[in-house]
Amino acid sequence: MNILAMDTSNQVLGVALLNDNQLVGKVVTNIKRNHSVRLMPAIDQLMRDVNITPDQLDKIVVAKGPGSYTGVRIGLATAKSMAWALDIPVVGVSSLKVLAYQGRFFNSYVCPFFDARRGLVFTGLYRWNNSELELVDEEKNTLMENWLQELPTKNKEVVFLSPDIELHQETIQKYMGERAVIPNSHDHMADPGHLALIGLNQGPDVTHTLIPNYLRLAEAEAKWISAQKEEQKNG
Repeated sequence: MNILAMDTSNQVLGVALLNDNQLVGKVVTNIKRNHSVRLMPAIDQLMRDVNITPDQLDKIVVAKGPGSYTGVRIGLATAKSMAWALDIPVVGVSSLKVLAYQGRFFNSYVCPFFDARRGLVFTGLYRWNNSELELVDEEKNTLMENWLQELPTKNKEVVFLSPDIELHQETIQKYMGERAVIPNSHDHMADPGHLALIGLNQGPDVTHTLIPNYLRLAEAEAKWISAQKEEQKNG
């Protein structure tokens, strides 16, 4: 089975190709450039490099957020369009779960997060159980300080993974002390190869109804919904 995985949900752009359980190639960049311009060329180049053509693909796996609103939409639009055109399944995977995969050698809790500005983060809590990555505490958009007040009550060490780790490291250590495990910098980037591995055994989504995992509405959308509710209320 040939699986194409793509992640544009955050600053890192990642594309990978998996043949059964074997990673045959990947492209990863961590630069602030437009994913909409670079995604398809990255896919095309990778497929040429490993000598796989689109008609040989069996499944597409995409990181569906949370993260950048624009980045998430770019990845989903590309993945769904390709899946529809090639008539193959598409699988959406949480971007937080992909990042949490980096903690696979840690025997306690894994806390992936992305900065969401104004003291907020997108986060959740995972752990490895018999070689399976399972969600312990639901993914959410929450104040980092509130989250860090909750985590110590679990009485376990927690490995923190985030491309934004430097923004929150001091606060993490303030609340978690020695229970906080913070790896080296290269461990804080999501790997598209891990995305492909997660999607390998995950059931497909319905192509046309696969939607982003934003965890919160864009500000403009939230204001529009609020205005609609107010209009209905005033009748």
